[in-house]
Amino acid sequence: MYVPSLTHTASAGTARIAVLIFIRRVLVAAAAALAFWTILIMIFEDRFIFFPSPYPHGPYEELPARVGGRDEFFTTEDGVRLHAWYAPAEPDRMTVVMSHGNAGNVSHRVELMRLLKSIGLSVFVYDYRGYGRSEGNPSEDGVYRDARAAYDHVRSLGIPADRILLWGSSLGGAVAVDLATHRPSAGLILEATFTSAYDVAAAVYPYLPVRWVMKTSFDSESKIRTVNVPSLHLHGEHDEIIPPMLGRKLFEAAPEPKEFYVIPGAGHNDTFWVGGKDYLDRIRTFTDSLISRD
Repeated sequence: MYVPSLTHTASAGTARIAVLIFIRRVLVAAAAALAFWTILIMIFEDRFIFFPSPYPHGPYEELPARVGGRDEFFTTEDGVRLHAWYAPAEPDRMTVVMSHGNAGNVSHRVELMRLLKSIGLSVFVYDYRGYGRSEGNPSEDGVYRDARAAYDHVRSLGIPADRILLWGSSLGGAVAVDLATHRPSAGLILEATFTSAYDVAAAVYPYLPVRWVMKTSFDSESKIRTVNVPSLHLHGEHDEIIPPMLGRKLFEAAPEPKEFYVIPGAGHNDTFWVGGKDYLDRIRTFTDSLISRD
């Protein structure tokens, strides 16, 4: 019978201790990294959410050349001066009040504005505070105020509520949903958007306790249940930023009438490029249905 020597037993014990020390070091390092990123998100939360491009960054010179229209300036309820670009269509079927995503500025929406004008939609695209030529610094409450001010300015131009179509892309979807709970409109188009900031953060940072530390909510899922206008939901099949399942979940929470359109082959930022004619046809059909409800 084999009997391990004392030297062999000691070596095995030393190896086990070394493994345990290594595992402990890995766990400590993982815990430290987890704490570091959690604290970083807590401190710089807004910088993880908002990526404004200030003026003059962007193709501003293309706005009058390719879209037509004019600058509009207006002030929010808390005294922040904002900028928008208003491109009326002739003839005008409806006016889109567009809340864009979390990056860029109005000048980066030139092609989409041009396409919407081509199907008879006037377009009013505004910049959140801190974006483009708008003053201030963005925050969740701030962009909600910005949307209400943009809507009120459009109404001041003589456009009735039943000819206003609220549009929100990506983060702007949450802004448009919030606006729809405060102001009347003909309908709502939500593109590549999500249920809540918590759900997006959990998808992007699955190993961080973001749900418990984030102050920002953008809780569209609970808000949309009270929005009683028709809605069209658009989402790229291969959206690499906002998982399509979050767009589908938001759609399921919305009241009828509603429609969900998955854009074959599209990602997050190329929906209208990839969607092409079918993309515009869906929007045209939706707006036709809103007009026929009158």
